[in-house]
Amino acid sequence: MSDTFNADGFVAITPLFEAEKMREINAELDRYIRDVMPGMPVEEVYFEDRNDRSTLKQMQKLSVYDEYFRALMEESVISDIASAVMGEKAVPQNLQYFNKPAGIGQPTPPHQDGYYFHLSPCKAVTGWLALEPVDSENGCIHYVRGSHKGDGFRPHGRSNVLGFSQGLTDFGTDDDTANTVSFPGAEGTFLMHDARTIHWAGANQSPTRSRRALGFVYFGESAKVDQASKAGYKAKLEADLRAQAKI
Repeated sequence: MSDTFNADGFVAITPLFEAEKMREINAELDRYIRDVMPGMPVEEVYFEDRNDRSTLKQMQKLSVYDEYFRALMEESVISDIASAVMGEKAVPQNLQYFNKPAGIGQPTPPHQDGYYFHLSPCKAVTGWLALEPVDSENGCIHYVRGSHKGDGFRPHGRSNVLGFSQGLTDFGTDDDTANTVSFPGAEGTFLMHDARTIHWAGANQSPTRSRRALGFVYFGESAKVDQASKAGYKAKLEADLRAQAKI
């Protein structure tokens, strides 16, 4: 697994969890949305339309507010995979919920997670678990194979996509096109990528299907956060979101 990850910048396990476990995770998520989400800080819950609760798009830090999701983040095989591919202890950072509501779910712009993380060294991974079937219609993930091997990060700029404030400004080179790999899959499909790997997802063009997923962010124990840079970025982002009435 680690050899594939080092070569490509990602790994795929299809599926990681079988149907019974996925039913459990989905039921616990429904409970969380019903019982826990209403008490979360508004800056950690995003809607496509703040006045329409059915357009829930993203939630941050599920593992902070709920024991079930803390255990899923810290004690499941997902944490083991993160440690294995990084070659060092994985330190849990954030368990996120991502959705693209039917018909209105926006595209995820091409980006590199490490650009947001402000780490030195940039030793981090993100896991992605499909909670329902994903394909090109409802917005499956695409990776640029080998893009984690570049020096530093590609140029990023404001994307105006809620939850993904920055996107690559130079995306679409011949190399990007030649090395793109897409990952449609069934419920339980699991992906994990390096923080430098370029990835994106299309809009949800289905009139009836959502695209629900969980994201698991881990830093390597050797990674250190530039706190001043991170705090400045976060403050500006939240100010922008409030100005747009998104939070």
